[in-house]
Amino acid sequence: MSVERRPEWLKVRLPAGPNFRALVGIMRTQALHTVCEEARCPNIGDCWERRTATFLILGNVCTRHCAYCAIAHGLPTAVDAEEPARVAAAVAAMGLRHAVITSVDRDDLRDGGAGLFARTIRLIRERVPGCTVEVLIPDFKGDPGALDTVLEAQPDILNHNIETVPRLFRAVRHGGNYRRSLALLARAKARGTRWLTKSGMMVGLGETWDEVLGTMRDLRDAGCDILTIGQYLSPGRDYAPIARYYHPDEFAQLRAEGLAMGFRHVESGPLVRSSYHADEQARAAAT
Repeated sequence: MSVERRPEWLKVRLPAGPNFRALVGIMRTQALHTVCEEARCPNIGDCWERRTATFLILGNVCTRHCAYCAIAHGLPTAVDAEEPARVAAAVAAMGLRHAVITSVDRDDLRDGGAGLFARTIRLIRERVPGCTVEVLIPDFKGDPGALDTVLEAQPDILNHNIETVPRLFRAVRHGGNYRRSLALLARAKARGTRWLTKSGMMVGLGETWDEVLGTMRDLRDAGCDILTIGQYLSPGRDYAPIARYYHPDEFAQLRAEGLAMGFRHVESGPLVRSSYHADEQARAAAT
């Protein structure tokens, strides 16, 4: 059964502030989506006030229906060829030094949307020289050509989230495959040293402590450089229930375990999400 009461350390302030309102205006003017809004991220007020946001390309309807994700699923919208240019314009308007780009799963597309990822990276570089670019990509159904398309655009960070442990993977990530995700990260790392690789996972879905450590070791064996670990928060009744809340001390212990395994940077905490303070993660991992 799901636990009911949310502990104090998971309570956040409602979004407010001039930077938050300014970003809302930019996103609406450019007709863009963000995973911050679509996935109901609890950090939206904090991140947007810091003028950081994660752009969601390829529409806002996913072809998969994962048990943890609040993003709408169903028949996707048509691909908007002008979307990369609008993202680049928004990055420029926001004055970003580090841009994060992700997408819904688009299993209906031959390349899974890899070409639009690559074009977005290149246009940001043209429009905002010096801005580092992080991409959080789907698994592209294991297509190495799609991954290569993204890597040829040379992102600074290639992120693909493992999300959960092997035992829970099939129930939580419909359409995904644990080994396929690890293989994607390993292939990205083997292709070159121009980029850092990154992955993230949630805890609180019913996994054991040893399973968490085992998944962390699998990611490190795949050459993953950066790891994020956060508390799973169910979007509602129709999603996977919360098995338990991890204490901040446990997240601190997981961070120490990850650093001991050799990750270049570990961001671990109750409210941590893949793109939480992504600019700081990138700088920390690069040193």
